[in-house]
Amino acid sequence: MQIKSLFIVSSLSALAAIAAPAGAGATYYPLTLSNCGVEVTYDNPPERAIALGQNSAEIMLLLGLEDKMAGTAFWPNNVLPELADANAAVKLLTVEFPTFESILAEQPDFVAAALPTLMGPDSNVAKREDFENIGITTYLSPNTCLSTAQVHDAYGSRDALWNMDLLYREIDQLSQIFDVEERGQALIESFRAREAALRSAVAAGGRDLSYVFWFSSPEPTADAYLGGKNAASGYIAELLGGHNAVTADAEWPTLGWEGIIALEPDVIVVASLDRNRWELDKPEAKIEFLTTDPATSQMPAVRNHAIVVMDGQAMNPTIRTIYGAEQIATQLKELGLIR
Repeated sequence: MQIKSLFIVSSLSALAAIAAPAGAGATYYPLTLSNCGVEVTYDNPPERAIALGQNSAEIMLLLGLEDKMAGTAFWPNNVLPELADANAAVKLLTVEFPTFESILAEQPDFVAAALPTLMGPDSNVAKREDFENIGITTYLSPNTCLSTAQVHDAYGSRDALWNMDLLYREIDQLSQIFDVEERGQALIESFRAREAALRSAVAAGGRDLSYVFWFSSPEPTADAYLGGKNAASGYIAELLGGHNAVTADAEWPTLGWEGIIALEPDVIVVASLDRNRWELDKPEAKIEFLTTDPATSQMPAVRNHAIVVMDGQAMNPTIRTIYGAEQIATQLKELGLIR
């Protein structure tokens, strides 16, 4: 199910037309950056980059780096339509978790990862030191460098609400690594403009709607994977003048339906995923369950037909988050729930 966003950037040429702020210039190598608590030195711009995770891949493609990319992996959703041609020129290793061996087979000189499950201390794919021990430099998205002290899963938890500044840091640092800083600053400014436009488009003084963001579930009787309080989902709710009904600090808490029903959300956001891992990856399957189950059908959001669909990747802290906020805003305006 595809829903067009309010302020979608229609083409890469539109991004290139945005003037870069003064000060953006050539990168001087060696470049040393602090990345998720690790000092990493890049001696040259990468020539054979691997992007593990959709966000890493789409940022590189938005920066016009497809000719520097040796492969991509792990795609919850299809690539942005305006990036389809560029993405077609890059080898797809798998839409799921790749193997370490399949990555090395592409002879990369740089690997960027969007999630700790793809390149973190508990990753089943590889750890940073696995690459660095053989001379391959790495980069892990600052959006997902989270503490696991409070929750015992690889995704961790946040003690403050995520915001787009972390995404802007990632775009800026990747543009420095590849020596395309002007493109990076132009991309950042385009997202800043969209964020400001959406915030101003949602009238002040409206109703403080409570949201539940349902990513997926293995089956209807299983606990649901939800967007956490301070995750990208919480940011979207705040951007639209509401709040996340889920109060768990975990980035991706799981909750049974009895607990979800007790939250009495005003709006349920269901993710649309293209990966087809589970039947409930499909928004239609989620909506059917919500509307036909005797218990879930009594939730305020379901009774009031306030179920909206968003690309699942937007629930991750990524460039897609602003697209997702735009998708929700469009649907809520049509429902008369926001002005």
